[in-house]
Amino acid sequence: MIRNLGEKKPKIHPSAFISEAAYIVGDVEIGENSSVWPGAVVRADFGKIVIGKNTHIEDNCVLHTADSLEIGDNVIVGHAVSVHCRKVGNNCMIGIGAILLQGAEIGDGSLIAAGSLLAPNENVPPGSIYMGSPARLRERLSGDKASMVSGGSDMYCELARKYRQQGI
Repeated sequence: MIRNLGEKKPKIHPSAFISEAAYIVGDVEIGENSSVWPGAVVRADFGKIVIGKNTHIEDNCVLHTADSLEIGDNVIVGHAVSVHCRKVGNNCMIGIGAILLQGAEIGDGSLIAAGSLLAPNENVPPGSIYMGSPARLRERLSGDKASMVSGGSDMYCELARKYRQQGI
């Protein structure tokens, strides 16, 4: 379901896949080849939410913020993630059930592990793996782990294309 809120109107690229079971309202922009899956809520009633290209918001995520939120290109936001932060950089992966609190910023090419709690105003350096509750730097992202993060978006672009083609 896509809804305006007064003068705030979602702007969604025609190539994006938006599940009919997702809820998008307000000042939202969604980029080329991105996807928002069933049960996800993207609620931009206070601040603007911008989702880049080739970025995928999986099932049952909540995106909301008191300020503004920018999610970069080639990002996967895993199932049931709560995103209240300020920024998720390009080429990031946010693991299942993570919670990203107000004001936090995640640098390009980073991984936030499943179930992690990123504290308010935390700044994650580019190329980092953060894990735990509260989330802390575990290691620098390299090798196979870096490839997994950077390549995952392509798989979801193809899956979203199949869903669009079938009208699901």
